[in-house]
Amino acid sequence: MMTYWLWLLFNVIIWLFSLIYFNQSIEEMAVVLFGTALYFAIFFFLPLVKRKPKMTLSLLCINAIIAIATFFPDVNRGFNPYIILILTLLIGEGLYRLSLRYSLVLGGIIATGLITANLRSDLLPIIQICIVIYMSILFTAMVYYKKTKDHTDDLEVRYDTLLNEYRNMKRRIVSEEALTRQEERMLIAHEIHDSVGHKLTALLMQLEVFRIHASEQDKSQVQSLKELASASLEETRSAVRSIKTNEPGGLPGILRLIRKLEMENYMRIHFSVKHGAFTAPLTGEQSFVIYRSVQEALTNIMKHSHTREAEIMFEAPGGSIFRFEISNPVTDNNRYQEGFGLTSMRERLEKLGGNLDVYKTEEQFIVSGFLRIGYGGLG
Repeated sequence: MMTYWLWLLFNVIIWLFSLIYFNQSIEEMAVVLFGTALYFAIFFFLPLVKRKPKMTLSLLCINAIIAIATFFPDVNRGFNPYIILILTLLIGEGLYRLSLRYSLVLGGIIATGLITANLRSDLLPIIQICIVIYMSILFTAMVYYKKTKDHTDDLEVRYDTLLNEYRNMKRRIVSEEALTRQEERMLIAHEIHDSVGHKLTALLMQLEVFRIHASEQDKSQVQSLKELASASLEETRSAVRSIKTNEPGGLPGILRLIRKLEMENYMRIHFSVKHGAFTAPLTGEQSFVIYRSVQEALTNIMKHSHTREAEIMFEAPGGSIFRFEISNPVTDNNRYQEGFGLTSMRERLEKLGGNLDVYKTEEQFIVSGFLRIGYGGLG
């Protein structure tokens, strides 16, 4: 949209100077004013057909013919130098909107018209030669620019394709690694359960049989051995249950999820984990809410910030609250309006005895939140 308004501004300024250059009355410039009005009518219509190259080419060619006819030198007026700038703008617009082949067609029509007007004028031969040289240089630059731009666009498409393929591949690798780890954990858990667990169970049964047949003075020792074996069996079962757990809880689980988010969205994230944060006894619900809050903040950064960089800080001061902060540099002073996502995260944190603050300084945009460790919520 900004390009359109700049193009309009350039056209208006050049056309105003070209009209002033005539130094004639309005009555004498009736044809010129009509040509000007027709030119800008087509100019305003061009955005409506931007997806139709042939229609765009036709309209640009018509505008070129209108401009040349409007300022074509005759017995009453000489050569208007601003026609060169007007036609240069048309060539530029053709380069922006059309392919190289269509741009060359437009350039050929413009060059033919300008050289004809140049030869019909009363300009000095040296100036006429300079105009021809200018058109030659413009044509060369046009072809070089268009080929370079097409090559750059092709490289960008290939880069985006490779980047998407790279992200998909990393996602597959992460998923396969997670699946492999889980399979290994399950295998280890089964091995412990089948070997150590069964042997401890058999040991308990033998100790019970031995206790029944043991003398009174040995029964207390056998009972102690039985209790020790029973405790070992319970610890083994607890270890097996822990190994079978798929998702790590607490801060390690949050960090793993955020690292995955970082990889998928091609962001650079700097972590700062302060004392007590790693060992904070967060519940599954608390870990999930913290992760979602960080995810929402990073999503806002990707939507509204020109940088793909963020700093994330976790801390648990005093062991009673868990605090997190996400910040990223800003380059504009636009007013920030909080969206539905962050409002929803604030409500979730409030249910867990916490809160969420969102504010913007001259240099940073900051999302800061906390929740009470061990808080069970409102029900």
